[in-house]
Amino acid sequence: MTSPTARVLSGLPGIRPWLEDLYRHLHAHPELSMAEEATAARVVQEVRGLPQGQDLEVVTGIGGTGVAVVARNGDGPTVLLRADMDGLPVLEDTGLDYASRVFANNRQGERVPVMHACGHDTHVATLLGALRLLLAERNAWRGTLVAVFQPAEEQDNGAEAMVADGLVDRLPRPDVALGQHVLPGPAGSVQIAAGPIMASCDDFRITLHGKGGHGSSPHTAIDPVVMAASLVMRLQTVVSRQVSPRATAVVTVGRIAAGTKTNIIPAHAVVEGTVRTYDDDVARHCLEVIDRTARAEAAAWGAPDPEVETYDHLPVTDNDEGATEEVHRALVAELGLQNVRVFEPEMGSEDFSELPRAWGIPYCYWGFGAFDAEAWARSEAAGTQAADFPDNHSPHFAPVLQPMLDTGVRAMVAATMAWVGH
Repeated sequence: MTSPTARVLSGLPGIRPWLEDLYRHLHAHPELSMAEEATAARVVQEVRGLPQGQDLEVVTGIGGTGVAVVARNGDGPTVLLRADMDGLPVLEDTGLDYASRVFANNRQGERVPVMHACGHDTHVATLLGALRLLLAERNAWRGTLVAVFQPAEEQDNGAEAMVADGLVDRLPRPDVALGQHVLPGPAGSVQIAAGPIMASCDDFRITLHGKGGHGSSPHTAIDPVVMAASLVMRLQTVVSRQVSPRATAVVTVGRIAAGTKTNIIPAHAVVEGTVRTYDDDVARHCLEVIDRTARAEAAAWGAPDPEVETYDHLPVTDNDEGATEEVHRALVAELGLQNVRVFEPEMGSEDFSELPRAWGIPYCYWGFGAFDAEAWARSEAAGTQAADFPDNHSPHFAPVLQPMLDTGVRAMVAATMAWVGH
């Protein structure tokens, strides 16, 4: 007898050309965080274009550009399905015929390249594909689907913005939240684990105040560029010398900004970075040490106290054990045990959990593979995956179309049907 999940997925071959064309379009037209107007409009267009589209509740503009699609199909559980939509300020170097050539203004008004270097285009395409198949086979399931297309994951505040904009009051209360992310790994496989799988994140900004002057007379100035360089090196010891070896933490400086011209010593310099950990106490300790170190560096130069700010906090992504068991069982049944891998905890961070936390509901978040499976197997045997394949956020990040897209759709449908299938 055909399972409910199989009935829903029987339509996948028929939508594959549409799915691949949609993905290519999204990849070629990325948008920066909180500027996803065209992507959101395409989501609404695709949903409204479905035969069942006029029966759906579509809520737009949540938290800026966020979109939610509510599909009610009788009594049953309510399942939230999430995809993030934003791209990154990265110049694409993949050689794809559908590579992005987009440039846009960032928050600082700078003209920057834009690329879907983290695979959010795959998330939007596969969620729309899963939704299309589920709506086409309503007899296979009962309940309510809430598909959330979220802005600004890369800016760390998209989910928070949706919650602040009344997400909880504007949508049905889900029983569970599900999300997925394309990651380095063999296409056709998924990665899943219960418990903490992604770290918390706290971004920091340090504004150093020096004394401007002429580049030929540094002795008459207080050079914030050199101060910043020294501070960056000191921050490398926060984890290595001031955090217990039994703890897990990362402190990374990702941006330094100062100056306008080679022969001008500027008056200010800005250092921005991030703290990642699985323990709130460790995060607080790291931030305290960073603050103290910045002030000590300024004092050593006879400079005024710097301004030290923290912002864009993300919690640990901590998969609910019960929900993860259900999803794991569904993924094994659909993809085969050999294609269900363990999600090894990593120091990357996600704001997905902000959505289920707003309702206080369980959630599960998993990964699906991006790259050619045979090439990955050869690389894995040699232990050279890191050298052979680009990571997310690389200008070379180019997932293979298939079976990557099919797997993302199959995984999302199978996981959803674990709750609503009958």
